[in-house]
Amino acid sequence: MIRVKNPRPLLLLIVAPFMSFALLFAQQGAKDGDWKFYGADSGTTKYSALDQINAANVKELKIVWQWSAKNFGKRPDFNWEVTPLAVGGKLYFTAGIRRDAVAVDGATGETLWMYRLDEGPRGAVVARQMNRGLAYWSDGKEDERILMISPGYQLVALNAKNGQPIAGFGGAGIVDLTKGLDRTEVKPGMIGSSSPAIVVRDTIVVGAALQSGNAPASKSNVPGYIRGYDVRTGKLLWTFHTVPQAGEFGTDTWENESWKYTGNTGAWPPLSADQELGYVYIPVEMPTGDYYGGTHPGNNLFSDSLVCLDVKTGKRVWHYQTVHHDVWDMDITAAPMLLDVNHDGQRVKAVAVVTKQAFTYVFDRVTGKPLWPIEERPVPQSDAPGEKTSATQPFPTKPAAFDRQGVTENDLIDFTPEIKAEALKIASQYRLGPLFTPPIVADTDGKKATMLLPSHVGGANWQGGAVDPETGMLYVASVTEVDTLALVKADPKRSDMGYVGATRRLPGRVPGAPMTEGEALVVSAPAGNMGPGGLPLAKPPWGRITAIDLNTGDHAWMIPNGRTPEYIRNHPLMKGVNLENGGIPTRAPLMVTKTLLFSADGSNLFNSVAGGGGKTFRAIDKKTGKIIHEMQLPASATGIPMTFMAADGRQFIVVATGDLGYPAELVALALP
Repeated sequence: MIRVKNPRPLLLLIVAPFMSFALLFAQQGAKDGDWKFYGADSGTTKYSALDQINAANVKELKIVWQWSAKNFGKRPDFNWEVTPLAVGGKLYFTAGIRRDAVAVDGATGETLWMYRLDEGPRGAVVARQMNRGLAYWSDGKEDERILMISPGYQLVALNAKNGQPIAGFGGAGIVDLTKGLDRTEVKPGMIGSSSPAIVVRDTIVVGAALQSGNAPASKSNVPGYIRGYDVRTGKLLWTFHTVPQAGEFGTDTWENESWKYTGNTGAWPPLSADQELGYVYIPVEMPTGDYYGGTHPGNNLFSDSLVCLDVKTGKRVWHYQTVHHDVWDMDITAAPMLLDVNHDGQRVKAVAVVTKQAFTYVFDRVTGKPLWPIEERPVPQSDAPGEKTSATQPFPTKPAAFDRQGVTENDLIDFTPEIKAEALKIASQYRLGPLFTPPIVADTDGKKATMLLPSHVGGANWQGGAVDPETGMLYVASVTEVDTLALVKADPKRSDMGYVGATRRLPGRVPGAPMTEGEALVVSAPAGNMGPGGLPLAKPPWGRITAIDLNTGDHAWMIPNGRTPEYIRNHPLMKGVNLENGGIPTRAPLMVTKTLLFSADGSNLFNSVAGGGGKTFRAIDKKTGKIIHEMQLPASATGIPMTFMAADGRQFIVVATGDLGYPAELVALALP
């Protein structure tokens, strides 16, 4: 690559006009050509006003460098969910199974430094293997820090210039995050983090990711409390109990004193914050375990809730619970998105969160008041022994759902009479119903399980959405894929859960025996390819991108996310059926710029072998949904794309990629 010998004058010439425009119009979004937070800004807009790459020239995009992670330890190459930070032309990200922190030159991909923490046995067993990156803080002068959460759940502060630990932070630059979790023993692998911390003013806010609750061995687990730490010293400033403790607000929602032992309720997605207000917005997951709540009766605050905290004190400002007593694994999986909108003639500071059940909840982020009414509506009740589900669940009246909800016979594929008949036969083995139909005990009334749409991994998932703060438009990717959920009796000698959940019973497994970690991973896969001959059971599009105007709550457009997968188009049962734009069953990672929406096919953790992933990267007209340009990446996009201005005055787009059998790589795109 040809380098500019003295790039500074060129940098001022190109960047200065952008800076003045950004200050005037883009009050949120990435600033100064950087990308300092996981989602561009602390409001997770995933928006940048850079427009050197635009609709007129995007077809000229080329791959200009690639950075490989294959020598950073073996890990699933299709599960590298990192989004780099960009500060002053340098990129910062994590890589490999040890979650090493890495800095590279953004213009060339040259490695500048790396930091590895050897945790021994503590880092060998990890609650969640995937990780999405790092956090950054600066005092605006000389002190620049990179914050990393290790696989063993330790917070590390590094000098951004050289990767060396900050001596005055914690103990030799490290804070042990397993301390202070109200449990007598926290073993390695019980708790960790899958997303970066967020720095709000001078406070580091840390979430938590727990062991999967598909089929837990016990009703007791570590709680995923939210903590705030001083960014300079690492001192613990406050703790917010996501499972309220004695005398705190919300304990009455945990009947039979189940708050004393129930765990999980962590915040494993990225967090968001309003730096001006000093508020941090926490998307909290469900309690232990995912599909059976008989051990923790009640609505269970603050599980499945969006919680707003004052970052100075850690005290709750407001909250909203999106699912009461969750038995579907419908926790909030995406970072909240902050933007200002025009609502009923008023400018409102809003926060929007998209969910697995394909809802968009929109609130005034100062007061927590919904922008449109949210109705508590009656839902089907569980008939599982010991279970008591909530009589109602919250349904937003606006915006409309961005994907299909509930399963009826009309939702099944019917391309030919043969396909339709087989789809009806398959579906007849399951209990069908509307959204929030609870899982049944396996073989109840001759039915194998409850069939759900969206699946337990969503509608939307961790990829979430992106918003344009200039227009108030939200873009969200989703998957239309059915799921089957059933309960099986737990072995009382090995589990105190009563019942554990399964999405499929494995051939040859012992009835009622608690599942191993490996089994839980297998059975928790969506059942999307359980249709005739291995086709999807639900009608297309199987992947989609929807644009929603958050000023009005109305949908603007929807497009399929890509072409119909080849294995479907060439399936023998599809002979004579022309289905080009069925959408690929993955959630597109999204990024917005001043002129374009960028997306990709995305990877599919559960469905890669069946054609679920793809390599296409797209530029989309964000006003109409029209595809402007497509190009091929070396592998599937596994992380959210980001963009920045390098020191040589050139705009880059960088995205993490990987596939089964293909090394995880960062791929940088730029104009020639």
